[in-house]
Amino acid sequence: MIEFFNKMRGGKESPPAVNISEILWSWIGAFLGITAVAYLHYKLLSEQHIVLIIGSFGASAVLIYGAVRSPLAQPRNFVGGHLISAVIGVASYKLFPDAVWLASSFGVATAIAAMHATKTLHPPGGATALIAVIGGEEIHKLGFYYALAPVGAGALIMLLVALVVNNLAKSRRYPEFWF
Repeated sequence: MIEFFNKMRGGKESPPAVNISEILWSWIGAFLGITAVAYLHYKLLSEQHIVLIIGSFGASAVLIYGAVRSPLAQPRNFVGGHLISAVIGVASYKLFPDAVWLASSFGVATAIAAMHATKTLHPPGGATALIAVIGGEEIHKLGFYYALAPVGAGALIMLLVALVVNNLAKSRRYPEFWF
């Protein structure tokens, strides 16, 4: 029992601070990536009632612009994790439409398992699955199209920005791998 609680003490020191150049490039990438998706959503597509931005993209921005070397931030994980999670989230809502509490937990847990199994683990994918369940009528009306837009289209736009911005800095290289 003591060993169990000792694990919670941690075993490593905190990582070193990030230099100002990394902070600025992360800020620029996140600003431009979210701007591209949000501008299209609010200025061009909102009148057609087309959704293009979802909350999980904020967490993805942290990874693909702020932690560019992380395996969880690579294109396979970023795009694949979101798409797989979107499909699973929609399917979960369709399976349990009258038990949102069950659809929520089933969707997130199944999305994690599927991302592990396909080597596409991307933590914001859990939120993408959850949004498919709790996102409200506008999201539910999309059905499986939710995986195409907002999820697929928004992820591709953010990926394009990541490819450009992250490779402008001499200290960065993105992606580390594609597949």
